[in-house]
Amino acid sequence: MIRVLLADDEAMVRAGVSAILAADDGIEVVGEAGDGRAAVDQVMLTRPDVALLDIRMPRMDGLAAAAEIRRVRPETGVIMLTTFGEDDYIARALGDGAGGFLLKSGDPRELLAGVRAVADGAAYLSPKVAHRVIAHMSGGQLSRQAAARARIEGLTDREREVLALLGSGLSNAAIAATLYVVEGTVKAYVSSILAHLGARNRVQAAILAYEAGLVNRDG
Repeated sequence: MIRVLLADDEAMVRAGVSAILAADDGIEVVGEAGDGRAAVDQVMLTRPDVALLDIRMPRMDGLAAAAEIRRVRPETGVIMLTTFGEDDYIARALGDGAGGFLLKSGDPRELLAGVRAVADGAAYLSPKVAHRVIAHMSGGQLSRQAAARARIEGLTDREREVLALLGSGLSNAAIAATLYVVEGTVKAYVSSILAHLGARNRVQAAILAYEAGLVNRDG
């Protein structure tokens, strides 16, 4: 059972997201919060596997709450809930502890897939979110793609394969099953990839996988 905390200052949004999660027999909503400070308190109280955080909230915004949660309880994976108008916030959140990014208006199946992936230790980016982050971060898509491809140039074929699967939201265990290797081998590959790319975490590596064209942006 995946235990989830939901934080959003809009009660209607919380109700809708909670209903989607409750429909999955493998997911339990263990707490809700209407602001970032309360979200951190609820995480310490309920000890969830995943915290779903709205980016814009009173008292403490989602970015600050994510950083605090990762500091006080790193076992809890964090997913940011965003809208199309918050590209700056998404870019800022990269590297600040969030393991996933989802659109509030996205497909409910993406919400469930994201929760499962982050609970399993993987990174998850809604394809539409990833596309906008890449566009926002780039001075031009072609130049950004060229830069990303240059950064992955030194990776072996197997490391590129692992990076592509990581970018698709797979956990180490799922990558191991896909490639028919043991999970320890995948962990070694991921560590090597992060070091080569200079990426702080799996989310940044996943963004590079998208930028370099290793992952289908259309989802």
